[in-house]
Parts: sequence; structure tokens; C-alpha cells
Amino acid sequence: MTAAIPPGRITVRNRAPVRPGGDYVLYWMIAARRTTWNFGLQHAVHRARELGRPLVVLEPLRCDYRWASDRLHRFVLQGMRDNAKRLERPGILYYPYVEPHPGAGKGLLAALAARACQVVTDEFPCFFLPRMVEAAAHVVPVHFEAIDSNGLLPLSAAPEAFLTAYVFRRFLQKNLRPHLETFPERDPLQRVRLAGECTLPREVTQRWPRATPKLLASGALDAYPIDHTVVESTVEGGAVAAAGALATFLPLLPRYADDHSEPQANVTSGLSPYLHFGHIAAHAVAHAVLEREDWTPRDVSHKATGKRQGWWGTSAATEAFLDELVTWRELGYVFCRHRIDYDRLESLPDWARATLAKHAGDRRAYVYEHTTFETARTHDPLWNAAQTQLVREGRIHNYLRMLWGKKILEWSPTPQAALATMIELNNRWALDGRNPNSYSGIFWVLGRFDRAWGPERPIYGTVRYMTSENTARKFHVADYVRRYSPALL
Repeated sequence: MTAAIPPGRITVRNRAPVRPGGDYVLYWMIAARRTTWNFGLQHAVHRARELGRPLVVLEPLRCDYRWASDRLHRFVLQGMRDNAKRLERPGILYYPYVEPHPGAGKGLLAALAARACQVVTDEFPCFFLPRMVEAAAHVVPVHFEAIDSNGLLPLSAAPEAFLTAYVFRRFLQKNLRPHLETFPERDPLQRVRLAGECTLPREVTQRWPRATPKLLASGALDAYPIDHTVVESTVEGGAVAAAGALATFLPLLPRYADDHSEPQANVTSGLSPYLHFGHIAAHAVAHAVLEREDWTPRDVSHKATGKRQGWWGTSAATEAFLDELVTWRELGYVFCRHRIDYDRLESLPDWARATLAKHAGDRRAYVYEHTTFETARTHDPLWNAAQTQLVREGRIHNYLRMLWGKKILEWSPTPQAALATMIELNNRWALDGRNPNSYSGIFWVLGRFDRAWGPERPIYGTVRYMTSENTARKFHVADYVRRYSPALL
């Protein structure tokens, strides 16, 4: 039987009561777009069982979100395809809806909620989703709850935005352990048979028709009003592809601590797009990684030192990976939850804003316009290769992504222009853009979650400095530069 979820994962979004006589429980799937390791789906199934009602799962895809494109739409559709297969069972009605033109989907949630016992949705602290859920809270006429499936630490457990990874890591070392005992169920649908069958009225199904299996399978998007110049990535979306990426990475994990920064070693997990779109859970990744070491939560150290090594009680490689998956990723999620200005220069620490302002008028050896950046036509072959990988695949190697941002800061007329370029390029082309972790990377370039570094330099001031020349001395990049030649764009 599906269990209740931890109360700290639930946020009540309105004052309306549960309506026991409703036709179904409605799960509005908007961020955790998966059927496994999902507190939101687990909670919705649990409530449907308690109320003796079927479950409707509405997974919509708007067409008017900023940066909507073939690349992003197709990735989501591939996830919908996988969900449709998994949710084809008695007592569950899966309703994928792909908006054909701006505004066409308006009213669908309210129409479904009008017949529901209660509505459950996903909590996500970034992009347009918080505003969308807030607006929905005013139109949903029944009990409405948002469920946090974002990370190992519930967002509600973090009292503030943390300024550095060190301070947040100390907080995790003091507070994370109890939450390691309360992972979501691996499969909340296992051995579940919900009561009754669910049908929707014709006025709903005709006005807002379900996405067809053909659309989910083919991804034919020519008729949709989205950016068709950002073509599909070679990276496949969906829960099946996400599980495959994780399975491919696990044998490489022992090399992670030593080789993950090496561009030609290809020892990164490749999971960031799947985590962003909710096709895989951080809990599932952590479980798979820790299971290899016969680990239990009792192995976690009680010492809150803030140090990266030694607190998980695992191998060095696993500790290094978990620091990225948990400390750095969730640091960004917590920041976005507490700071609505997470995407603005004003959110930088005082020292970073001061030093960037002091050097804003410094002479630049190179100044490039947005088009030059986007088409990878700078003077720097390594930077051009990183941008080419972004345009071609929707991702950049983790280490080179930091260099990519540092050079945009150096070659832009102002820090404000650099920030605008990074956000636009990343959110338009990256599969994992528009995400708290993605904004962490962009703003780290400008000093967020970092400290002042000496000596003070032109343009950078005391913001950390990086060069392509030093990168080429530290790592083997020649094959990477050849592989991602901008001539192939």
C-alpha cells in the first residue's frame, strides 16, 4: 500500500476543503514528470486510496513559456511518451495536453479541478512555475497542495538562502540525516489498484484534446508556435533514457573524483537535463550510487565540519559526486526558494557587486555582441568549441561551462551585458537551463557562492579568474576543440 509522505514535503496552497464526493483526485504534474521516486505522485495515489476514488494525472505543456523550442518541447514529449505507458492501468487516467497556440490551455486545470476531490501538484522554486502555481491557487475550488520532490533535503527545512557551499554543507551535515530515512517509494504504482474508472466530460476532452500517441512518439512540432531554429538535441528525453544514462554512468563512478573535470575523459553523469525536467529523481540517483557501497544512513558522520570529504562515509569518488548532486544542486534550489531576485545582479553578495562595479569601465581587449557569442565566432577556439557543444547538444562539459561564463564576463561591455548573454544563451540552448542549478552556475561566474580572490585584476576585480590557456595546460582539450568545431554548426 502506498504510504503517506513526510509532512515537511507538503505545502497547502489554499483554504478550500477536500471534497470527498468528487469524481477523482487530480495530480497536476508540472515538474516531477515521472512515475517513480515521486513524492507528488505517491501523495496523490495515497489520497485517492483513502478517498476511494480514481486518479487523473494531468501533464500539460504550454507553448508560450519563454525559450519554448523544438529542443525543449521534444524532450518533454519524450517524457510524456514514457509516462503514458506507465500510467496505463485501472483506476488511473493519464491526460497529456500539448497547447496548440498561446492561451489555448487556459481553463483546463479549473475545469478538471471543479470535479476533483482535491488537487496535488509539484513544488518547483524557479522559472515561471512558482507564479503559475500561485495563480492556480486562486482558481482551484478544492483543497490544493504542492509537493516537494526536488531534493534530499525538503526545501521547507532550510530557513534561509545560504551564501556559500561550505556554510550550506555544514547545515546539511547537521540536518540531512533524518531525511535520508524518508526517501519516496521507488514505485508508488506497484500493486496499486484504485477504485473505479474515470471518464471526463466531452466538453473538456473536445475543448482540450489529449495529445495523441502519434504526437508523443513522433514529436512533429512544425505546427506549434515555438522556436524551430533551436532544433532537437541528440540527447533523448524521458524516464527510460534517464535510467539508461544513470546505468551508463555508474561503472564510471570510481573515476569521478579524479577525472570528472577532464573534457576528454567523459566521466560526467549527463543527468542534469533529466533532473531538470523531472524525468529522474535526485533520490533515485543517490540510491543507485549509495547502493553500490552497501551504505546506510548510519554511515553519515555526525561532525558538521563543512568539509567535502569524510561525512557521507563512502569512497572518495562517491563523496565527490554526492557533493555535486546534493550540496551544490540543492544549494541553488534553496537560494531560488528564498530569493525571488535569483536571476538578477542584485542577488550577488555585496563584495561581488562592489568589485564588478569598480571594474565595469575597464578596457576590454575583446568586446563581442550577442550574435558573435551565439554563433561561436570569437577569437578563442576552446570557447568556440564549448559554445558549439551547447548549440549542437544542449549541454557543455561541466568544467568548460565555468570557463564559458568567465570569458563572457571578460568579453562583454558590462557585467549586466554579460549576465544577459549568459542567461539568454543558456536558457535558449541548454536542456538543463531555466533551473536553479543552472542559475547557480551562471551567477558563480559573477561571485555567487564564492569568495573574493586576489590579486585584483582588470574587469574581474576580485571575482575568480579563469583562462583558456590555463585550462589547456591543466587538461587535454585538443580533441574536444576538433570535435566541436564551429564550422560544423
